[in-house]
Amino acid sequence: MQQTDGTLIEQGAIRVLDPVWIPMRDGTQLAARIWMPDAVRHAAAPVVLEYLPYRRRDGTLPRDELTHAWLAQNGYVGVRVDIRGNGDSGGHMTDEYSEIELDDGVQVIEWLAAQDWCTGSVGMIGISWGGFNGLQLAQLAPPALKAAVTICFTDDRYADDIHYMGGCLLTENKGWSSQMFAYSSRPPDPEIVGADWREIWLGRLRNQPLHIETWLAHQRRDAYWKHASVCEDYGAVKAAILAVGGWADAYSNAVPRTIAGLSSPVAGINGPWAHKYPNVAWPEPAIGFLHEVKTWFDHWLKDADKTPDMSYRMFVMESEPPARRMLARKGRWISEPSWPSPRIGREALYLSEQGLGAHQGGTPLHVQSPQTIGLAGQRFCPGMRSLDELADDQRNDDAHCLTLDTAPLSEAKDIVGAARLRLRLTPDQASGFVVARLCDLRPDGTVAFITMGTLNLTHREGHHTVAPLTPGASVEVEFAFNDIAYRVPAGHCLRLSLSTAYWPMIWPSAAPLSLQLDPAGCVLDIPVRPDIEENAPQFALPEQTRQGHATPLRPEGFTRHEETLPDGTQRLRLVTDGGLMRHESTGMESGKVITEIWDIRADDPLSARHETHWSFTIGRGDWQTRTETRTVMTCDATSFHIVARLDAYDGDERLITRDWQFSVPRDGV
Repeated sequence: MQQTDGTLIEQGAIRVLDPVWIPMRDGTQLAARIWMPDAVRHAAAPVVLEYLPYRRRDGTLPRDELTHAWLAQNGYVGVRVDIRGNGDSGGHMTDEYSEIELDDGVQVIEWLAAQDWCTGSVGMIGISWGGFNGLQLAQLAPPALKAAVTICFTDDRYADDIHYMGGCLLTENKGWSSQMFAYSSRPPDPEIVGADWREIWLGRLRNQPLHIETWLAHQRRDAYWKHASVCEDYGAVKAAILAVGGWADAYSNAVPRTIAGLSSPVAGINGPWAHKYPNVAWPEPAIGFLHEVKTWFDHWLKDADKTPDMSYRMFVMESEPPARRMLARKGRWISEPSWPSPRIGREALYLSEQGLGAHQGGTPLHVQSPQTIGLAGQRFCPGMRSLDELADDQRNDDAHCLTLDTAPLSEAKDIVGAARLRLRLTPDQASGFVVARLCDLRPDGTVAFITMGTLNLTHREGHHTVAPLTPGASVEVEFAFNDIAYRVPAGHCLRLSLSTAYWPMIWPSAAPLSLQLDPAGCVLDIPVRPDIEENAPQFALPEQTRQGHATPLRPEGFTRHEETLPDGTQRLRLVTDGGLMRHESTGMESGKVITEIWDIRADDPLSARHETHWSFTIGRGDWQTRTETRTVMTCDATSFHIVARLDAYDGDERLITRDWQFSVPRDGV
């Protein structure tokens, strides 16, 4: 691959154009990198757009040089656009999935469709943020947008995103704010924007928001979260949607829910994967995902005769010893022609002092957890930082929970879908939450995590309202577990583990909660798929060749350290060194180091403290920049407290320091 001028790279039958400036109506220009098939010199082609804030010239470049080059080699114009205020695009960013972001996206689609090298048909592809806004733009229904492939996404920004789960506050709400704080504060590339790069960067830094200030102000499912939640109006989506997720990812629920909700053409795939594209994902098996994408777009953008698989394909995971790092999983692929599937049955398991079984118990059950429970859990969204983020053996957590087991199963059971739990409980506090984990108790005594569900008990009437509990008064609640496909073998036991704390995933309630359960009103309802003789779905080999090269300048690394401080505080410290890489097609050198600390004492939920520090370096030759961000979150019984700082450096010169300090009242959380 050789650079022939400032904007054009020739690579066989592909031309790579960067930058391509896409004008917005307000005069802002968004920066694009385009993989152009040489064949468009003679005939126009459909466009596949990916629209992200993660910097096309370094941040997502390794993936882009795989995905978009492959698409270009297969007859599509691949387009990667930086969202306003990020990378080299002009303007300033205000929030995720803002009105202006989505309006810009519609304008980008209209601009692409009008180019003489485009047939007028546009598709979108994206994971996470790009999966979110691909579906969101499909809901806005610009005429040129015919199809989208949305990966690791959500259709409900409150119920299934990185902010809240079951109405409980996720520590990743603050963690994700810290990440975007660092991501969006990086400079544009002087080779692209010219000598004004520093002034552009200063303008960006002066306008840099601290997102948690907004996110924490909306602790209920209000109009803020309903905006851009496609579940509010599935019927507005006209494009054909291929919905994709992974069981180890945080967003697996959106796939079956979107399939069930859309009236436009829709299909789904849920594999064993973490937060990655399925052709490069772990745990394996990875699949030939880009071939699936091509078949999808060929049909909906090119009117090809070959009809894509319109079913819901799922990987049913087999039981394996639990481990934080699991690069491959055993299992099998299944397919359901429609969802919800009439072939999935339901089985009721009653909670009693004897465990889980077919008969109700009579003796009350009790749940009260130390605040330190949860360390054996997986990271909320594995795959975003390291390979060591899956759930460990659950025995250490289970020792401090109410655990209820079935008898050893006489035959294997395939749990496919979302289990539900109904509880009749009496609290001793006005607020708090319950966490339920479904686990696989293996014959060797190890306990493997299957899935989980949570409920903020003040949200028992819905996430739009807060209804304080009355201590000593019984209430009935019901909530769902995350969707899963898991085979529990014969001889294993199914375990339900209940707790009233789950740190470090969930921010603790204001006071320790104790619950008494009435077994007469407690039942676990699990979805069971019968053994069906079927032809398993087949996939091509995974596409994994990047049409570009990166030179490592510093290796990646990860450390996890747990300790108990002299005052009894339990500390978890994670350090993720993302390494330093030089991307040869742009010359950009990028590196990062992330330090995260969670502190809490077993007997005091108000001792919770979460600190994150991000250090980002971006440079080329003599041009070297660095941003440092630090965010700390603490609480008391009535409020959350945030302290943050941003420092930006041009070489050794500190360009700017900005500080934030504010408190937000607790609202039933």
